[in-house]
Amino acid sequence: MEEQSRVTRQPQRPKKRRRHRGLKLILVLLILILGIGGFIAARAYNSAKDAIKSTYSPLSSSFKSARDVASVLKAGKPISVLLLGTDTGSLDRSYTGRTDSIMIATINPTTKTTTLVSIPRDSMVSIPGFEAYFPMKINAAYEFPANGKGHPETTIKTLQNYLNVPIDFYALINMGGLEKMVDKVGGVVVKSPLTFTYQPNNKKTNTYKFVKGQSKYQYASDGKHFKTYKVMNGQAALAFSRMRYTDPLGDYGRQKRQRLVLTALAKKSTNISSLFSADFFKAIAKNVQTNLSFDDIMTLMAKYRVATKHIKSDHIQGVNYMYNGQSFQILSDTNRQKATNLIRQNLDLQAKTTGNRFGGQVTNGVVIPEVSN
Repeated sequence: MEEQSRVTRQPQRPKKRRRHRGLKLILVLLILILGIGGFIAARAYNSAKDAIKSTYSPLSSSFKSARDVASVLKAGKPISVLLLGTDTGSLDRSYTGRTDSIMIATINPTTKTTTLVSIPRDSMVSIPGFEAYFPMKINAAYEFPANGKGHPETTIKTLQNYLNVPIDFYALINMGGLEKMVDKVGGVVVKSPLTFTYQPNNKKTNTYKFVKGQSKYQYASDGKHFKTYKVMNGQAALAFSRMRYTDPLGDYGRQKRQRLVLTALAKKSTNISSLFSADFFKAIAKNVQTNLSFDDIMTLMAKYRVATKHIKSDHIQGVNYMYNGQSFQILSDTNRQKATNLIRQNLDLQAKTTGNRFGGQVTNGVVIPEVSN
């Protein structure tokens, strides 16, 4: 392609860490806050407080929020939470890795609705402050340093510029948290949208078979002798959510299965009091990082729990585009505008034009053609 030949040498990028496949987003923190948070005061206040305090990681003092979040919370107005999923085994306060699942959750207590909008992880962006590296994928924004280390601030800045929407809070969650949460609620029941077989880590053992339109699935630890199960445990939920390459919808299909699991988990979690144990809160502390303080969470429990009554989901559709051997998703202005309209409407905000085409400016001369979809 002509534009590829114009860039013969890119500035050295931050060192790449091992890329993991699989479910990278868990709605654990949001479920804890909104769905089952009402039990905290009566059942496990101290454990919850200690766990939530250990997850607290505020944005830097130099970071400028898009709006006055404190006044928004005080007034009980709709808020947004950027949900980032990574896969690092256990966060262990290191928080390394790419955020391969990205969703913007809007929580509206007036309409009693929480809406999840998935952002394609391969979306082509220009990362503010690091425009010389264009083009990059949005899932790599987290690896670019804020104050010398990887941090959600870079992803927040990029998405706010990209969609022209305010992001009030973030929650970074490790995939290990989903498995623990699903097991704690006794498993989830989800109908598969397609038929597929999946072997984690491409091994011939530990084989799962899912069938379109059925919640039952089969599993064989040796890959040969299958048994049928009606309820997904944590490992099965991960397997169901991980598969990407044999889904005809690719990453969009995987996003859909992620949302199915998260919705089933959220609905079941609302009535499970057995979650409140020391081990449960330790798991939360190890697998979650957020700038929601304990006081913020108490406010959410008081004013926003009603928003779990209805959980909706959507995504932004992109167009596949190859650049220098890498597969990107380019989002048209039309589709980004639809997402902007949806998010701003859910936040009860005035309609505005969507943001910059790639988030940050393109300053290194790379030319990417316009797309429509």
